Formats: sequence, C-alpha cells, structure tokens
Amino acid sequence: MKVFVTGATGFIGASIVRELLKDGCEVRALARAGSDRSNLKGLDLEIFEGDLRDAGGLRKGLAGCDQLYHAAADYRLWTRRPAEMYDINVGGTRNILEAALHAGVSRVAYTSSVGTLGNPGDGTPGTESTPVSLADMVGHYKRSKFLAEREAERFIARGLPLVIVNPSTPIGPLDIKPTPTGKIIVDFLNGKMPAYLDTGLNIIDVEDCARGHILAAERGTVGEKYILGNENLTLKQIFGLLERITGRPAPRIRLPYAPILAAACINEAISWCTGREPLIPLTGVRMARKIMFFDSAKAVRELGLKSRPVEESLQRAVDWFRDNGYVNVRTARG
Repeated sequence: MKVFVTGATGFIGASIVRELLKDGCEVRALARAGSDRSNLKGLDLEIFEGDLRDAGGLRKGLAGCDQLYHAAADYRLWTRRPAEMYDINVGGTRNILEAALHAGVSRVAYTSSVGTLGNPGDGTPGTESTPVSLADMVGHYKRSKFLAEREAERFIARGLPLVIVNPSTPIGPLDIKPTPTGKIIVDFLNGKMPAYLDTGLNIIDVEDCARGHILAAERGTVGEKYILGNENLTLKQIFGLLERITGRPAPRIRLPYAPILAAACINEAISWCTGREPLIPLTGVRMARKIMFFDSAKAVRELGLKSRPVEESLQRAVDWFRDNGYVNVRTARG
C-alpha cells in the first residue's frame, strides 16, 4: 500500500512515517524545498517536494496513493503574519483534501487538535462531543485549526472517506523545533523554569499518538472524531515526574495568573516591534487559564488505542533532548 504523508518532517508526522514503515507500507512524504529533513534521515521512503499552497502539485503527489495522512500544520503560539498560518492550516487543508478526493484514496486520517474541541476548563475532561464554537478558540493557531476541521467536515459531506483525530499533547523523540510542550521540558533541563502556572495538560507519547493515527485509518468510522490522549496531569505533577527522572529540583513557586498575563502583554508588544518571538507568548498564557484535560475513552474503545506510562514518555523526551544537543551540559550539571 502506498501512503502519502504531509508534515512528515515534523514531530507527529515523522513518527507516523516510522509506524507506517514498520507496517510495510510504501511512504511518499511531502517536504517543502529547503526544509529540515533530519527526522527522515536514513528512512526508506520517497520524498515529494512540494507545498500545501500548490494545489496542482499536490494532485501530482497523491497520484497512485491509496491513503493520505494529513499531519502538516503551522504550529506556533505567536506569528507576526497570521495570514500565512491560515493559508497553510486552512487553505492547505482544502488543497490537500481536494487532491485526495481527485485521487480517489480509500482513507484519509486528518490530524486536528484537542484545541479545536470543547473543554470546560475546570478540570472536567472534554470529549469529542463537548459543545464548542469559533469564539472559544484562543489565538490564531487554534482558530485556524478549528476552521480547517470545518473544511475536513465539508469534504466528508462530499464523499471523502475521512477520519478526524485530535491529538492531545504529544511528547517524546523527534521534537526538533521543539513544540511549546517540548520547550517546557528543555527549559526545565536547562534550569530556566523557576516557577509554574496552575494549569494542566493531557499527555501522550508521540509514538503512541502516531499509532493512533494508523488505527483511526484502519478502524475508525468515517466522519467521526477521536481524541488521541493518555493521562491528565497538572503542570506541577509533570514537573514532579521530571524531578524524579532527572534529579533536578522541580519549581516550587506557583505564579498567580494576572502578573504573568501582564508580562506576556508587554512581551508581545516588544515582539511586534522587534519581530522576535516573545519569551512569554500571550496566547500560551491565555490558553493556560484553562485546565486542558481530555477523555480519550472513545479512541481506546473503538480504535484499540494503547499508551505507555507518561513517566516513560517523559524519560524518552529527556533522553532525546539530551542526546541531540538541546541541553546545556554545564547548566544541567549545575
């Protein structure tokens, strides 16, 4: 079976590629010209150079493919040019799904996000059916992914055999950027995390998340959504596990929300002047106001999703960041 994967050079996408290769699939990976392809180094696959904004090129890329895994997205908590994010996340999704419909693929697994789902925010886990609207979306990334999910639903109505997966917060190897959650781990390892906010996340190993995509393509019901998550943990609990893994002391100071929000506003104003990414993204702080807990029971029940212990996933992330030069050795030892 030949499979087309977008976002293959990124965190989740590269793990999806590896899981597909384990299953004996023939993989064609979309990669932009000049992109960092270190996550694909040494893998037996075909690179198709293209761009989600090039509808004609995507048709060529999908020719002869049986399935599509659309994992590509512009994932940033701050951008000086929001229109670019919408071009990729919304327009690019429209383009790739149109190409998939034209190619007649047998199944599409579309990578959305739990950020597009409803969430009470008080520690009660959200589900695939928790009410939500565009007004609930905080920041351009969430808004663009929410709108992209609506595009996916329109293609389902047109007959595209598509399943939506909503990953929670993946951690583990290959987080080359790193993601905002990966950056939290890196900052902790480098002694740059003196305090924490009172918030929470649902954590899943990136490899288990990738396998969940494949299970969704194999067993998922067309038109349905599946949360790919594992364990709900507060940020304080996550730092406690990192302390146990690394021996570094976890931050003990819980920061109040209001002054951090004010600092983020000032930081973002400076970034608009300088063009540099803010140290404290305002969107990230606003998102942290909600406890982002989710229930993945549907994926466990209908797809057979399995997840390793979160502590093991954190250990894998720590080892990968250390092995790949993200940790200042002198700071870490200190």
